[in-house]
Amino acid sequence: MSRPLLMDINYTVFLRDEKLIIIDRRAFPRKVEELLCSECEQVAQAIERMAVQGAGDIAIAAAYGLYLAARELEAKCCFRIQASKCLEESYQRLINTRPTGHYLKSLLDKIMSSLDDRADPADQILSIIHQAIQKQQRRSELTGQWAEQLLQDGDTILTHCFPGPALLYMLKMASSNNKRVKVIACETRPYLQGARLTAPSVAALKIPVTLISDNMAAYCMAAGMLSKAFTAADRIALDGTVANKVGTFQLALAAQYHQLPFYILGYSGPDRRSRHAADIPIEIRDPREVLSYAGQMITGDGVQGFYPAFDLTPTELITAIITDRGIFQPDLIHEYWDLLY
Repeated sequence: MSRPLLMDINYTVFLRDEKLIIIDRRAFPRKVEELLCSECEQVAQAIERMAVQGAGDIAIAAAYGLYLAARELEAKCCFRIQASKCLEESYQRLINTRPTGHYLKSLLDKIMSSLDDRADPADQILSIIHQAIQKQQRRSELTGQWAEQLLQDGDTILTHCFPGPALLYMLKMASSNNKRVKVIACETRPYLQGARLTAPSVAALKIPVTLISDNMAAYCMAAGMLSKAFTAADRIALDGTVANKVGTFQLALAAQYHQLPFYILGYSGPDRRSRHAADIPIEIRDPREVLSYAGQMITGDGVQGFYPAFDLTPTELITAIITDRGIFQPDLIHEYWDLLY
């Protein structure tokens, strides 16, 4: 069974000759285009412009942006005072690129708090990035292992956006265990992550996958075409509220009506700084992004757009949250932090 490109972050976000290479998700899968970033600002713009997508990949890309900033400051001999103070401007620029997801800020916070002025800042950052990649890869595998236990032979699952490598590990393990599973993927407007990322990655595993438009999911549920739904989460509050790609909430509502289990791939669990839904900021993106497709306007003059990039799914609509530490009832997800690996 082949291994999809998006299962390994080392193939999609990586350093080459002291420059960050990002496989541009906007061109994927028809073309594998490399976007080269030689400074922090270019990385920030790549994140904002959706060249890199997926909470984990975005976090690693941002960390590399901080690494490039450190290298630039070293070249200017600017580390005569505390390294974290020198990097504060770059840190703020990067965490403001995508405010809803907490993985980005969590990783950058760890880097900034770990810097030791007695050692080279860039080398320290790179070491933390390598550790984070290894941890993220293992986290994806473990989350996939737990999720696979919820699959039964003959299941057809619904996905939304790109739920990340855990989904692919789940499906690969299911196939290895002789479970015949199919996938129906929502296309996920306006950037089509379901069509560009999820569907081709599942197809690369030789698992049957069908692409639908975002307004077809309830029909498929009513027609008995689906067994379960799986999405990821960009942030999980301690009360079990899930922030994910806009459209997740309405899928959860439809799933509850049709008595369809609705699962969240929660990877590293909840954000300890977000106790309730009100603590999760929702990123409102440029409304022009919904008015056009592939650079072409899809509506008439004078039409306004609106684009909240995420929505909030309440606890009562979620069957379970699957993490690298196990499967949790949504209202008990705070217990994630009581468990050790």
